[in-house]
Amino acid sequence: MRVARTFPVALLGFLGLLAVDPVAAQNSVNDELITNLNLTLLYAAIPIAILVEAVLIYAVVKFRDNDDPQPTQENRRLEITWTVATAIVLLFVGFASYQVLAVEEVGNPIDSDDRLEPTVSEDLEGAVGPHPDEEDAVEIEVEAYPYAWSVTYEGTDVQTMNEIRIPTDRPVYLHIYSSEWLHMLHVPDMGIKQSAFVGQYNTVKTEAHQTGNYQFYCTEYCGVGHSQMNGEFIVMEGDEYDEWLEEQQNSE
Repeated sequence: MRVARTFPVALLGFLGLLAVDPVAAQNSVNDELITNLNLTLLYAAIPIAILVEAVLIYAVVKFRDNDDPQPTQENRRLEITWTVATAIVLLFVGFASYQVLAVEEVGNPIDSDDRLEPTVSEDLEGAVGPHPDEEDAVEIEVEAYPYAWSVTYEGTDVQTMNEIRIPTDRPVYLHIYSSEWLHMLHVPDMGIKQSAFVGQYNTVKTEAHQTGNYQFYCTEYCGVGHSQMNGEFIVMEGDEYDEWLEEQQNSE
């Protein structure tokens, strides 16, 4: 078996993988960004893994009957080559990751004078409001406490317990905080995960693409009732969300 024969076959298989689109419609922009990053890193890792395995198989086959193995000799050119190759791979991973982490929907939104004041009920630091051009943005306040979630909508008196509702195709800002001790909101199917700090807001931004009901959890162990800190994350069409919110306000 020769590497010259093995590598083209492996490369062909890799190109075949690229031709297949494994990504279904993503539930949110957060989910889309994270999934695309994972696929980018996977596609970069596959040829590296194939090359390493091909070299390993070549060495095993070539030297399997060697009864008098000799110590390896210094090869400065080879050492420089793999050092440079490793540096290039790390730079690629770092650049690809930064392109995603710098996006507001994955990294925390950064407060600035250009943003609108956030709509929150508590006098706490940390909440970040929408951009001025996001006229249809939705703000939701999420309070974590032992052992449940209280959710307040858009500066109104409308509240839900262990249930978060958002509309599709609008920027949504979730202002999360804790009234007791550390918690963490995690909606796996939406690509949302954010800590709930005591005495401080922590804003996470999202924009949903698909309607549906998803589970959310507390993923920071918070005591004997930790397993009870879960609920339903409901994504609705924009018109349905507006109607639901209006109905809730009228029933107050």
